[in-house]
Amino acid sequence: MNKLWAKDTKLSSVIESFTVGSDREVDLYLAKWDVVGSIAHVKMLHEAKLINKSECETLVRELGFIMNLIEAGVFKIEEGVEDIHSQVELMLTNRVGTVGRKIHTGRSRNDQVLLDLRLFMRSEIETVVLKIEQLFSSLISQSKKYKSVDLPGYTHLQIAMPSSFGLWFASFAESLADDLLLLKTAFELVNKNPLGSAAGFGSSFPIDRELTTKLLGFDDLNYNVVYAQWSRLKTETAVVSALSSVATTLNRFANDGCLFMSGNFNFISLPDELTTGSSIMPHKKNPDVFEILRGKCNEIGVHLMRLMHLPNNLTSGYFRDYQLLKKPLIESFELINECLTVSDYVVNELKVNNDILSDERYKYINCVDTINDLVQEGYAFRDAYLEVSKSIQNKEFHSDVKIKHTLQGSKDNLCNDKIQLRFIKIISSFQFDKINHALNNLIEGNL
Repeated sequence: MNKLWAKDTKLSSVIESFTVGSDREVDLYLAKWDVVGSIAHVKMLHEAKLINKSECETLVRELGFIMNLIEAGVFKIEEGVEDIHSQVELMLTNRVGTVGRKIHTGRSRNDQVLLDLRLFMRSEIETVVLKIEQLFSSLISQSKKYKSVDLPGYTHLQIAMPSSFGLWFASFAESLADDLLLLKTAFELVNKNPLGSAAGFGSSFPIDRELTTKLLGFDDLNYNVVYAQWSRLKTETAVVSALSSVATTLNRFANDGCLFMSGNFNFISLPDELTTGSSIMPHKKNPDVFEILRGKCNEIGVHLMRLMHLPNNLTSGYFRDYQLLKKPLIESFELINECLTVSDYVVNELKVNNDILSDERYKYINCVDTINDLVQEGYAFRDAYLEVSKSIQNKEFHSDVKIKHTLQGSKDNLCNDKIQLRFIKIISSFQFDKINHALNNLIEGNL
C-alpha cells in the first residue's frame, strides 16, 4: 500500500487492514478540502522561499487538475493507496516528478487531516445553517397562517390550557434559533487554522501560519501547536453536540407529529402520499415519516456519544484513535441534512384540524381563564380557584369565558417578529460570504 510514511519494512496485511479501516472511503468526503488546503500551503511555501515560482505554478496547476477530477465526480483513491493525502501526493509525483514530492515540506499528515476536517466542517455547517434557515422560515409562515386556530395544550399528557397552532409552530422556530446559537459557538472552534502545527510540535521551516490563515478565510489560528493536535476530538464533539441539539428540536416535532396524528388526538393530518398503510388493516394511515425522522435524530445522539468517549485516556500528542472520529462526524452531517430537508417538506404539507376544542373532552380547558376572570371581578385567586375546582368536582362547571392571552410569547401575542430578529442576528454572525470570498480568490485566482 502506498503510504507517506512507508519505509523498507513490510507491514502485516492484518494490521494494515485493521489500522486503515474505512479511511479510504470516508476520505473521499475530504478530497476537495485536501486540495484546497494544499493550494494554500503551496502558495505559502513559495512566499517563504521554500519552493521557487516555477515549482509553485506547477504544483498549483496540477492541484487544479485534481480539483477538476473531484468536481467532475471521477476522482478516486486507488487500490493500494492509504488515504487522500497519499493519493494527492502520488498523482502530483506521477505527473510532475520530484516537484510533487515537495508539497509535503513543512507539514505532517497530522495537521493536514486536521485542516481537511476543519474545512470540511466549515462547509458542512454552512449547508446545515441554510437548511435551518429554510425550515425556520416555513415554521414562521405556518405559525402566521394558523395563529388563530386553537390547539389544546397538555401537561403530563393531560388536558391543560388553550394553545394554538401558531404557538406550536413558532415554538420550534425559536428552538432552532437557540440551536443556531450553539452551532455558532461550535463554528467558532472550527474556524481556526491548525496548519503549521505539523505532528504537534511545529516546524523548523520558516513557514507563515498567518498567511495560510488569511488565504483559507479562517478567523484565527490555533496558536499552540500541541493543543492544535488534541483540539481535534474536542472540536468535532462540539460540532456534533450542536447538530444533536438541532436533532432534539426535530425529534420533538416528530414526537408531536406521531401523537397529533393518532386517532385519539386527530389534531393534524398529512396527505395520503406522505403516509403508509398496513398489510392487513386497510384503514391505516401511518406516520412513518415522523417515526423515521425521530429515529434518525436519535442516531445523531449515538454518534455524539461515540465522539465523547473517543478521547478517554488519551494524553497530549497525536494518537491513531483520532482516525475513528471521521465516520461518525460525516454521518452526523448527512443525517441532520436529511432530517432538516424532510422536516421542511412535512411542515409545508401538514394540515391542521380547525375545530378541535368543540370536542366534549375539552370542556374544562378554559377553567384557568374562568378563575382569572373571577379574580378580575375582585375574587382572591385562591378563593376563585376553590370555587371553580368545586364546580368541576360537582360536574357543574360551564364556561364561555375566553380571555385574550396578551402575555409576550403566548397564543395571542406570538412575538414572531422578535424571534425572527434574533434568528437573523445569529445567522448573519457566521459571515459565510467572507469565507467563500477568500476561498474563491484562492482557487479561482490560482487555477
